[in-house]
Order: sequence, then structure tokens, then C-alpha cells
Amino acid sequence: MQSFDSDGVQIAYIDVPAKEPLKAGNGDPILLIHGFASNHAVNWVNTLWVRYLTEAGYRVIALDNRGHGQSEKLYEPTAYTSDQMAGDAVRLLRHLGIARADVMGYSMGARIAAHMALDYPAEVRSLLLGGLGYHLVAGEGLPQGIAEALEAPPGTPAPNPTAASFRLFAEQTKSDLRALAACIRCSRQTLSRAELSAIETPTLVTVGALDTVAGSGPELAKLMPNARALDLPGRDHSTAVGDKLHRQGVLDFLAQRP
Repeated sequence: MQSFDSDGVQIAYIDVPAKEPLKAGNGDPILLIHGFASNHAVNWVNTLWVRYLTEAGYRVIALDNRGHGQSEKLYEPTAYTSDQMAGDAVRLLRHLGIARADVMGYSMGARIAAHMALDYPAEVRSLLLGGLGYHLVAGEGLPQGIAEALEAPPGTPAPNPTAASFRLFAEQTKSDLRALAACIRCSRQTLSRAELSAIETPTLVTVGALDTVAGSGPELAKLMPNARALDLPGRDHSTAVGDKLHRQGVLDFLAQRP
């Protein structure tokens, strides 16, 4: 991986060129932003997103969000607002000399991507929100207790099954549990209906039909002037990421966007 200084925070990233000969993507850049407690490899490489997108002709840039993967770990919750993480993503594009890119995020990454489209509209060609629907507005989804479960000594019972699953996932990805606890305490900013209506970027909202974390994809898309929704039958929050229908829906959307 490479890294760069994002306003004093070291951010790790990969930059993978489109495969030759170029296909539909024509070498256009797409930025991928992973979800909470994950990293670029787990979210995008292992699920074959990087492979499929580069084979379709896209240049793929994927970062490890601050506090995650190989990026710098910070331990104050105030360092993890969605605005700050959107700033990391924008500064990465500028660092690479990319004036405009398609931006795809999953779960927390979708929240970051939405803030990016709101605050930096000229730099977001299209917006792909995966694993996040109406809860971007309602602020619901994940239960309390995740931070406490991450900080607890090994073997301590978690307050609920979701918190337990995040602790297990964080351990499996060899994450810094203290940094993740700080992140989850301050990274779930919502957007108002007025803010969503101001995002005119072409948008695809993709949510698994069994996802209880994201909220309704169609309900979120209705609040945005240039958005449509794709439901993934039989998929929940963890299984929707690498779903074949998800990949095909994204490729079709990218081929049709301006």
C-alpha cells in the first residue's frame, strides 16, 4: 500500500489501474470507501470488487479509513466525524491529481460518501451507497454498546449480539479495538431531508432485503432528486457487499451515468 498525509493524518490506500485493453470504464477513476471495522482488503479486494471493476475498465482507488487497516490510529472520538473522513477521501483524490471520480461506499463508507457528495459535489461524478438506506436520515440501525464491547477485556460478554459480532469481526481483521471504539462513538452523523435534497449527484442506493441495519433503500432514494434504489433479495448487511446482483447493478449504473 501507499500512504499520504491527510491534514496531519497518515492515510493508506491502493491505486489499481484499469486492465488493458480498456473496456466500458475507459480508465475512469472510482473511489471505494469501506465500512466500520473493515478495511480496503476485506471490503473490496476479498469480495472481488477491485477485480471486477478493473476488468470493466475502471481505475480503482481504495483507502483504509482513519483508525482502520494500515492508516493512522487516533483515539479521540472527535477525530472520527463523517465530515473529517470525507475530507480524507477528497484529499486522497487531490493527492492523486484526480479532479472528479465516481464514489462508492458501504455502510459507514456510504455515510462518508454521502457527506462527500454534499460538501464536495464538483468532485463526485456519481454516488453509490451500499448497505445504507433511510437510517442515513433516521439515525437508527446499530444498537448501543458496540464501543463498550470493543473496549472490554477478552472474554467479557457483550451487551447484545450485534456488539458481540462487531467485536469478533474486529478481532478477525486484527483491528485496533480502542481506535474503533473511538470511531463508533462519533462517526454516525445523519443528513437532514433538506441536505439530501441538495445532493443532485446521480446516485444508486443498494440495500439487502434482509438488512436491518441500513434502513429502506427506496425510502432514502425518494429523498434525493437523482437517485434510484436496488434491492438485493435474500441478502443482509454482511452478505450484500459482494453479491453478484450488487456488482452487476453497479456496473450497469456506471455505464449509464453522465
